Amino acid sequence: MGMTLAVSGCNEDTGQATDKGSDAAGSKAPSAGSSQSSGPASPSGDQPSVPGWQTQTSQKHHFTYDVPGKAKKWKRIDEGTALSYTDKNGQPIVVMTGAANYREGGCGSSPNPKAIGEAGKGQLATVGTTGGGKDGSLQENARNWAGNWGFAAYGGEDHKPKIEVTPAKPLKQGGIDGYTATAKVTVTNRPSSCVPPKAIVHSIAQKLPDGTMHGWVIYADQGVPNALTAAQIKQVMSTVRATGS
Repeated sequence: MGMTLAVSGCNEDTGQATDKGSDAAGSKAPSAGSSQSSGPASPSGDQPSVPGWQTQTSQKHHFTYDVPGKAKKWKRIDEGTALSYTDKNGQPIVVMTGAANYREGGCGSSPNPKAIGEAGKGQLATVGTTGGGKDGSLQENARNWAGNWGFAAYGGEDHKPKIEVTPAKPLKQGGIDGYTATAKVTVTNRPSSCVPPKAIVHSIAQKLPDGTMHGWVIYADQGVPNALTAAQIKQVMSTVRATGS
């Protein structure tokens, strides 16, 4: 595995063992409207920053973000449900929780069948949070998260995709003082038209006062019908904020 694919402790959704266990495959339906209230925006960041969007919060990784509503084919996944891709020994390469999917179930094929939970359900994009380790710099983790998710979701070891990761850039928004990186993915195994020819991954990395580093990641198919545009991805990214800010 190349340098952008170095898996350190910071790349895993560390926490409860159940995140990586067999129960990850069972997903509870997200509770509709639980994050909405009729009152003014609360300091805990409950309200979507874009009217009509759905808010997802990861208490574990201290991120809150919004995605478009159900009518736009977005599905908010139960906060504790783990999405992961595993290696040949069944060990998670990458794990995320606090996730959401775009256009799930549109295609049955996945470039990497070693998906656990809600990963690999034919969705055109997935967003979620990860991390919890203290290894490496925040810049390195931003690049690793982008590269590792691109690698795992679009082929893995069996069909290694081509990954090009940008240098990490500073990002300050919504109480986050961190870094962002982008991975451009060229898929090398296309068994069907359901598998995209390329994909894009963006990460946001922040460090908490306890020294742990946490990441927000979106990975999105490109070059297929209904793929998210750069502007749509940018709008979702613009809603990312630190939990409680």
